[in-house]
Amino acid sequence: MTRATNPVTQFPHCLRSLGFALLFAGGISALAIPALGQQQGPLPAPPSSGSSGSPGMSNSSTGPAVEKTAAHTESTITTEPPAIPADQIIQKFSQHESEFRKERENYTYTQTFVMQTVDLDGFPDGEYRLTSDILFTPDGKRYEKVTYAPQPTLTKLQLTKQDLDDLKNIQPFVLTTEDLPKYNVTYVGRQVIDELHAYVFDVAPKKMEKNERYFQGRVWVDDKDLQIVKSYGKAVPDIIKKNNENIFPHFESYRENITGPFWFPTYTHADDTLHFTSGGVRIRMTVKYANYKRFGSSHKIGTPVEVKE
Repeated sequence: MTRATNPVTQFPHCLRSLGFALLFAGGISALAIPALGQQQGPLPAPPSSGSSGSPGMSNSSTGPAVEKTAAHTESTITTEPPAIPADQIIQKFSQHESEFRKERENYTYTQTFVMQTVDLDGFPDGEYRLTSDILFTPDGKRYEKVTYAPQPTLTKLQLTKQDLDDLKNIQPFVLTTEDLPKYNVTYVGRQVIDELHAYVFDVAPKKMEKNERYFQGRVWVDDKDLQIVKSYGKAVPDIIKKNNENIFPHFESYRENITGPFWFPTYTHADDTLHFTSGGVRIRMTVKYANYKRFGSSHKIGTPVEVKE
């Protein structure tokens, strides 16, 4: 995300593009944080309201949040060894993630996206909202139907191609067998989240290829289904060039067990400040997914297309 150079004439059009690209993704979003360059290895843990070691995403301002959600309970992360070797867990959960990615392509759902910029008092001073249904035609063609899209009021920021790609591929982070060779995955310990027992792993790209985007942070893997149930991190690298600062935030995503062994993304949130050389811009962002319904595996699934009302 970059600072808007001409918010009156350029940004609303850019925001419309964001909305449509976001929904094609089936992904969850985030948009800012201080530049970390091409740092590799585990992210430093940001401040947390508890002692669990889980990166905190609490809202410390006096202003209203984008969305309020039920608090999650977390135990302290322990260094207790896993029930089976960590390498075996990694191989098994990445295989399950590959299966999950294919399974989710057969589902319809509703996606609600809200992104706000926030003033010094913690109150929103610009907003973008979009609600959309991901559906299928009777012959199995996937499409997106926008159901609510008021005029955006954001003026401080301008979205980039990398933002749109991250919304599609990074925020709904899925660590498949195919993508596993790109990452270092390190066992951290065990933790209980909302009575769910999970293995905790740090994830970082082994190297960063030009024009490629990666996830860097931490994932929680259910110790029964061996599938990611929570992730916290950011898209990397930040892109800092002369007269062009494109930086990205930490985000936290939760999944829920929708069917069988599969855990689907249902909620993503970010609350961070983009530190541009010209000054900081705080954003809050929320993406919610609801009403997952399986369409049918016998139909060919394609990329969603926008349907204009």
